[in-house]
Amino acid sequence: MADRVLSHEEAKAFYDRFGRKQDLQRIYEDPAIEVLLRHAAFESASAVVELGCGTGRLAARLLRERFPSHATYLGLDISRTMVELTRARLEPWADRAKVQLTEGSPGLPVADRACDRFLSTYVLDLLSEEEIRLTLLEARRVLAPGGLLCLASLTFGQTLPSRLVCRIWTTVHSLRPQLVGGCSPLRLEAFTGSDWRVLHREVRCTFGICTEVLIAS
Repeated sequence: MADRVLSHEEAKAFYDRFGRKQDLQRIYEDPAIEVLLRHAAFESASAVVELGCGTGRLAARLLRERFPSHATYLGLDISRTMVELTRARLEPWADRAKVQLTEGSPGLPVADRACDRFLSTYVLDLLSEEEIRLTLLEARRVLAPGGLLCLASLTFGQTLPSRLVCRIWTTVHSLRPQLVGGCSPLRLEAFTGSDWRVLHREVRCTFGICTEVLIAS
């Protein structure tokens, strides 16, 4: 993982500008998201918290296709633009889907054991190693017994072409992290330790960009 990470203010400024263009990343994100959807058992979820809701595209799909009718959703994001986009997208489910602007600290505005799914995709790769550890501690706090940690993150290349792409990506990140949205590859499993039981881990590479999907309890 690269040493240089965007500050909270830098990340907020970038994603406020980036806005709906984030959906263009679906070309490499969607294959990994499909893996996550197959293993996260959202069909039996009751309360889902998503850290980094982005444009709300994934949340809308979950509410439309996966969640049972009683399931609630709380989306959190540091970007006001992303919060506004998500609120608009989730308007059909406004009675059970809420979106909240945060300051970017690892602390979550969620009570202990209040949810049974903690979801975060392409967010932890924006954070420092210390922030990742604190975020996972918070995830453990807010998950009820039997709840699932559901993550997807940029990771390191697995083949020669993807290793080359990864090397180029990390070089750009080291020079100007804003050019890659502040994201840098990491290995999620290295942060789970003995606190989590990994139920499924898979790396999916598309166009040389690799994503690690991890489901743990």
